[in-house]
Amino acid sequence: MTSSIQLRNVITSGLVRFRLIDAKDQVLGRLATHISTILQGKDKPTYQPNLDEGDVVVVINAEKFAVTGRKMTDKVYRWHTGYPGGLKERTLKEQVARKPEEVIRKAVERMLPKNRLRVSRMRKLRLFAGEEHPFPEEELKKWQSPPRPSDVAKKQRANLVLPEGSVPLNPSAYPTFKMPENFTIGGFDQ
Repeated sequence: MTSSIQLRNVITSGLVRFRLIDAKDQVLGRLATHISTILQGKDKPTYQPNLDEGDVVVVINAEKFAVTGRKMTDKVYRWHTGYPGGLKERTLKEQVARKPEEVIRKAVERMLPKNRLRVSRMRKLRLFAGEEHPFPEEELKKWQSPPRPSDVAKKQRANLVLPEGSVPLNPSAYPTFKMPENFTIGGFDQ
């Protein structure tokens, strides 16, 4: 695929594609995991750990990601200035107010292997706080987030059907189940 997009210090020849990811309402950790997988090229059958064959990832709506629990106030970013007493810290909420793209950038960077390919892989990550981005739409391939395991399990449970005459151990798992009126346990009347 020959691309008309030219990125500085990024090799876009070969099997490199441009992927568009919408971060709106995506859980931060799950999103960063998928982005790091794409940047490394692990989603391709030609993956080799010593080569940088990952795709360019364009993330839009970077400020609209979601976090679970109380991470917005409890998660703290710390760094040291190098001077005595120079430990600085900022909560996730403060960081989102200042630079929302940096939250996703740091999450993805910390999920990549700590080797020489990390810098070139991070160059392939482009983050935008809003909907607008400078890349042509026809060259971007939209990424669809995989369903969460708990959502899949809920859908499977909703479609469960019991054989006639059987009683489940957990009746609340079967939304269509109604307990028979003359039901006895172990042959004893209650």
